[in-house]
Amino acid sequence: MADFRSIADRIADDIAAGRLRPGQRLPPQRWFARRHRVAPSTAGRVYGELVRRGLVVGEVGRGTFVRAAPPAAQGRALVETATAAPVNLELNYPSAPGQSELLAPVLAPLLRPDVLTEALLPGAADGTPAAREAAAQLLAVPGWRPEPDRFLFTGNARQAIAAALASLVRPGGRVGVEELTYPLVKEIAARLGVVLVPLAGDAEGVRPDAIADAHRAAPLSALYLQPTLHNPTSATTSEGRRRELGLLAVGLGLPVVEDRIWSFLHPDAVPLAVHAPGLVHVVDGLSKRVAPGLAVGFLVVPEHRTREVAAAVRSGGWSAGRFAVEAAVRWTQEGVVRRLVEQKRADAARRQAILAEHLVGHLAEHLDGFTVRTDPRAYYAWWELPAPWRAEAFTAAAVAHGIAVTPGAAFAVDPQRTPAAVRLGLASAPEGELARALRVLAGVAVRGPAASGVG
Repeated sequence: MADFRSIADRIADDIAAGRLRPGQRLPPQRWFARRHRVAPSTAGRVYGELVRRGLVVGEVGRGTFVRAAPPAAQGRALVETATAAPVNLELNYPSAPGQSELLAPVLAPLLRPDVLTEALLPGAADGTPAAREAAAQLLAVPGWRPEPDRFLFTGNARQAIAAALASLVRPGGRVGVEELTYPLVKEIAARLGVVLVPLAGDAEGVRPDAIADAHRAAPLSALYLQPTLHNPTSATTSEGRRRELGLLAVGLGLPVVEDRIWSFLHPDAVPLAVHAPGLVHVVDGLSKRVAPGLAVGFLVVPEHRTREVAAAVRSGGWSAGRFAVEAAVRWTQEGVVRRLVEQKRADAARRQAILAEHLVGHLAEHLDGFTVRTDPRAYYAWWELPAPWRAEAFTAAAVAHGIAVTPGAAFAVDPQRTPAAVRLGLASAPEGELARALRVLAGVAVRGPAASGVG
């Protein structure tokens, strides 16, 4: 009897040779088992192996499909250019007009030899008193101002997430996350030997009963949540739901890693840390507020955990460079970060207007059953595709028109239950280019997969 891996190898060869096209649906597993004269359980293992290799994805209620493109390289996580497509709506880093002109003058004093010598020394995990005070000032929102002595600094927010999880969860431990989550968290979990447990949610984010049920089934070690402008759906958890989540975390003694990297666009959203201050580890950073090339990650930890998390930062090699921290301090003190944030909030609003005019408005006229989920403050949108479209087929059709979008599989925690949806990153493309791309995508959606030549 054929080994399931050898059967998977043959399917992989068909995909590589183009005999199975991007977006094409594989047969149901029972039909596949009969055709290849194997047990249904073997067919299931074949499909599981293809999913593991990143060659196919399962879409909820629709079947298994050939991926539109190879899976992202480990560590890339929507940070680096992934495609030769002229218009990249995967990459999502906002840039304000005149940004470099604002940033450069503040850096000039750091280049004096005496100051530079100090700035090039290794940085401590807890930074400097000036850095802690500047970070507390930067992250403060109405109703919450973090204590400066709770801050740790990493090279970026992704490293802050890794350090928090490494300090909280042993290998083999279970971390509850939203069903759709930041792609790099899946890679961090794999490297740490941590199991991610998808938690059901609704329009307000993760449901408290889903957390309680998962913890009852097998204890969770921690939660990783994005309650403010969740990536990719843009959902923001209400204050009432945040109180529920905080009470639940306290009741279960369950630590939380709260990712607030996009919260600067929604300053009224108070962190979960307000409702569970002894359990919530707040992650934020400068990559979206300022720029990814000179980023700093912030980690606000409960008072009793400062030493333990600092040890994780040091052992992981995740400490922030002192030059970057000093630059962040000066940009904050001089009001540069505040001005950039104001400009980016206005920029996000303009891009949302472009989305509404060139995609949502066009679809409303010509296509029933579509749903575009977003927030007027967000830099991204989650497009749930109507039948007969599937995420991988639509992604392939978009690439054929020179546009890169991110299929739902990139965000799905369970690779065999991926949504028929794509994320549109609105931040990186010039506004005129963004408008043209959205019009093209709307036209592709209306014409359907058959007209686009995808399965």
